[in-house]
Amino acid sequence: MSTKNLITAGLLGVGLLCAAGAQAAEPWPKAKPVTFIITSAAGGGTDTMGRLVADRLSKVIGQTIIVESKPGANGMIGNDTVARAKPDGYTLSFTYAAAIVSNKLLMPNLPHDPQTDLTPIAQIGAGGNLLVVSKEFPAKDFAGMLEEVKAKPDVYSYGSWGNGSGGHITMEAIKQQTGLKMQHVPYKGVQPSLIDMVGGRLPIAFVDSSSSLPMIQSGQIVPIANSGKTRAPMNPDVPTLTELGIDYDAESWYGVFGPKGMDPELVAQINTAVNTVLKDPEMIERFRQLNMTAPADKNAQAFADTIANDLKVWGDVIQAADITLD
Repeated sequence: MSTKNLITAGLLGVGLLCAAGAQAAEPWPKAKPVTFIITSAAGGGTDTMGRLVADRLSKVIGQTIIVESKPGANGMIGNDTVARAKPDGYTLSFTYAAAIVSNKLLMPNLPHDPQTDLTPIAQIGAGGNLLVVSKEFPAKDFAGMLEEVKAKPDVYSYGSWGNGSGGHITMEAIKQQTGLKMQHVPYKGVQPSLIDMVGGRLPIAFVDSSSSLPMIQSGQIVPIANSGKTRAPMNPDVPTLTELGIDYDAESWYGVFGPKGMDPELVAQINTAVNTVLKDPEMIERFRQLNMTAPADKNAQAFADTIANDLKVWGDVIQAADITLD
């Protein structure tokens, strides 16, 4: 090769290296699309909310967001994918409280630690799960349900979307404080439990406050209590457990997480972008329609504090009830 050609090839190589370096140095989120991993199956509240947030967040950050559903093992499979990703902000999980809190407390042999191997970035929504009864159930309010179940110990069963789920933990807290005796039926999601309630095969259940709305509005199931700190926007007549005398200081939430080791400035940047989405009036109305509220501009540390509180509240219930995952 001639000297001229060698010089040309060398300059071309340097140019390619510089271009690659410039691309690598592009600030988040300019380098490539962001992957949003939703840790639950299609059709439930997590999937609905996750896709909604991803769509709006894509517009805020000016970048494509690729949504991937990775359900299974109470959110463990999807979250584990994120825990193993590079901490560059391009792989994030959209998950729910039990997938972090319950898994931390009940699954000690997880391939990752939900508390230390994931970075809390932003809380999405705050609210409660709904305690509902079938239309055939003799009682239609919380006091009546207590009376009926106490009169027939171990006759009635209640459902939730799995062992260690938020619904499971909350009902065990109610049982501990009221003396109810009833068996837990774990389902693989909220939808199967709702189908059994409508079919007359399940009398009582905890369900998420979003996907259950159509059946509530049609009168197929009846809500009698809300586990949140405030009443649900679409069910303002349903009292909270606190109003009903049950001590339970934890709410249901969704959240955005990244791998451990993320730059705090990047975490703050993504948190700000998510909170911009949450403050949009159309988004606030959409939250209302899904029976949730948007948290008030909560930063990443405040979200981490919420998780720490939930670990304490859930942990006390789990220990008292001797809950294990078989």
